Amino acid sequence: MVVHDGDPIIHMATYITEEPSIGELRFIARLNPDELPNEEPFGDVSNTAGGEAIEGSDVFLVDGETRSKFYSSQRFIDDQRHCIAGDEHRVCMILNQYETSSGGPFHRDINSNNGGDYNSLYWYMNSGHVQTESYRMGLHGPYSMYFSRSGTPSTDIDTSFFADLDIEGYVAEADRGTVSGTASGADSSFDWVVHWYNDDAQYWTYTSSSGSFTSPAMKPGTYTMVYYQGEYVVATSEVTVSAGSSTTKNISGSVKTGTTIFKIGDWDGQPTGFRNAENQLRMHPSDSRMSDWGPLTYTVGSSSLTDFPMAVFKAVNDPVTIKFTATSDQTGAATLRIGTTLSFAGGRPQATINDYEGSAPSAPTNLNSRGVTRGAYRGYGEVYDVSVPEGTIVEGENTVRLLPYLLPYLLDICCE
Repeated sequence: MVVHDGDPIIHMATYITEEPSIGELRFIARLNPDELPNEEPFGDVSNTAGGEAIEGSDVFLVDGETRSKFYSSQRFIDDQRHCIAGDEHRVCMILNQYETSSGGPFHRDINSNNGGDYNSLYWYMNSGHVQTESYRMGLHGPYSMYFSRSGTPSTDIDTSFFADLDIEGYVAEADRGTVSGTASGADSSFDWVVHWYNDDAQYWTYTSSSGSFTSPAMKPGTYTMVYYQGEYVVATSEVTVSAGSSTTKNISGSVKTGTTIFKIGDWDGQPTGFRNAENQLRMHPSDSRMSDWGPLTYTVGSSSLTDFPMAVFKAVNDPVTIKFTATSDQTGAATLRIGTTLSFAGGRPQATINDYEGSAPSAPTNLNSRGVTRGAYRGYGEVYDVSVPEGTIVEGENTVRLLPYLLPYLLDICCE
């Protein structure tokens, strides 16, 4: 920990050579809930004080609302500051980067939790919570805890003085490099993100509206470079970063599809717009504020996107039924492409098109973590192609039924 005289900030960094035995790496400040009862920016969704546990030991029912510390999460790319606060004081965790954490730009983890006895302010450096990467060793940070009597502090905090402190694992900006370039080809109605990672570090940035980008200051090394449309991968490449220099590297890609018969949703790697997606980050699927999960029927051309559920649970809201009308020139062989964002315990979709039953797909990688019930929707994002033989689709009305072959999965679905 580092403090400066007269400065209301505690600067910290954590160096590890192996994962702690508890299986996760985190900093927790347990603070007085009488002075600091509130959580920001998402409010009471993670205040579990006085609640009754309804799932494990981390999802509670409080005054008729489901709450969990997991509902305080924010995507890493958007999480520069989170706070707990009272009428006169505020304490904020300010994060310059997640370079030695794991999971990429869209990973999320616990940020705060008022459990009654204390209000906890977290920085999760890594955990097994819907984790898609191996843990990284080395220096995590700097990260800064800011104590304020005058509102929400700026995220613009200079920690370059760490270079003068002989801290193991710290790499000064002068010993880093950057990558600049232009991304192109993806749908401009979505945010574009460029992401770099290797075994030692990870970085990311949004592009400008024109696609131009410059990375954060990166440790030297060779990186996989990924280009996202929303959260959907449209291109990958490789780039080498050298100390003290800027490398130019452009990247281009787009969603590849055939001639579309119908499409439900967008290829953005998120369940945005599907039923209950707007609430799922901040409440349990059983919450009374959720809309009815179904089973639902979606009719192409007349149904709203909210008529399709963002999650399918075995024996709860299966099957999902899709009805569509085909013309005579659409009755040939086709592919039903199903994009998912997350699975649990091997869950994956099995499709029936009219009287044709598609084969059961291979099981996805098991993340061994609850997701949808704890405000997460992003895993490996498996895409499943179902080959539909010629003559299966008929002129006129057709019916598709989607079943979870095992357990729940989440859909960002486009059927083509």
